[in-house]
Amino acid sequence: MTKAAGAHGRIDKRQAILDGAFAVFARRGYSQACVQEIADEAGVAKPTVYNHLTDKETLFRHAIETVADAVGAQCVDAIAPLRDPVPDLLAALNDSALRLLKICAGDRSRSLRSLTSAQMPVFPDLLEIVQDRTSGRVTEAIGDRMAHLMLAGRLRSADPATAAEQFLALLTGPLQIRSRAGTRKLALAELRTLADAAVDTFLRAYENPPT
Repeated sequence: MTKAAGAHGRIDKRQAILDGAFAVFARRGYSQACVQEIADEAGVAKPTVYNHLTDKETLFRHAIETVADAVGAQCVDAIAPLRDPVPDLLAALNDSALRLLKICAGDRSRSLRSLTSAQMPVFPDLLEIVQDRTSGRVTEAIGDRMAHLMLAGRLRSADPATAAEQFLALLTGPLQIRSRAGTRKLALAELRTLADAAVDTFLRAYENPPT
């Protein structure tokens, strides 16, 4: 085996451990999860888990951070319809809004929020880390798109960061209420209704009327 192949195998095994750890933590909670169950979920030996991640606390932190990064990347990809050029602003916003809601309402995002909230007394710094890597990252990306749309005259001139924050708030606020803070999974039709309503409200405030 070459050095490159060995390194790649080690990365794959570490990712399998992190994926398995998040699945077990989501299913059992932090206190009830055990390293052996995580090893079984990942398809590796228990010592292999400790070789890659030294203890249960480190494993939990890295699993949460890895999923937060993945969710954040998904959310950034979800706003692809807003990249230049944007021939149909309404359609692009509706598309991006629905994509974002589907991610936020998905099992992985719900588990991430639940685990982070439940373990705040033990890991008080994780909430800020997760927020930075998810909502913070996507707010920045949306703000960049809003700035382009404002420069192009598609949206009225305003603070792009504020516009991005308000766009996300219009999506996530009703989602939290409808899903009863994540305890109920919403159907696609409900998510589409929320997305359309959020975009309609946003455009009423920010769209530049055609001259």
